[in-house]
Amino acid sequence: MGQITETRKRLLARSGRQMVLTARDGSNPVTLRAYAPPPQSSQLADGMPKAAFIAQTLADELNAANVTPRAQCYLQDGPKTYTLTDATPVYDGANICGWTLIAAGGD
Repeated sequence: MGQITETRKRLLARSGRQMVLTARDGSNPVTLRAYAPPPQSSQLADGMPKAAFIAQTLADELNAANVTPRAQCYLQDGPKTYTLTDATPVYDGANICGWTLIAAGGD
């Protein structure tokens, strides 16, 4: 494992929480550990986040379930459900070690 993978594993072990990624039709739910940094003060309006919801995760759980995150999937974080607008792979050398999930909503 490379440095990027190890750093991401430490971050998720320390600050990550359980989230569930589900296909748009509700099929194939995958429970994963992800880290979503809190919004910065410049991203708040009237005390509510107004920026995209971004979650960092490892590829392990997604690879095991044979799932590739993509736009229109749902990401549930506790009581809130977000809709992915984008999913960007994170590489450690030539291998995908994780994903950056970008979402909107929070209903």
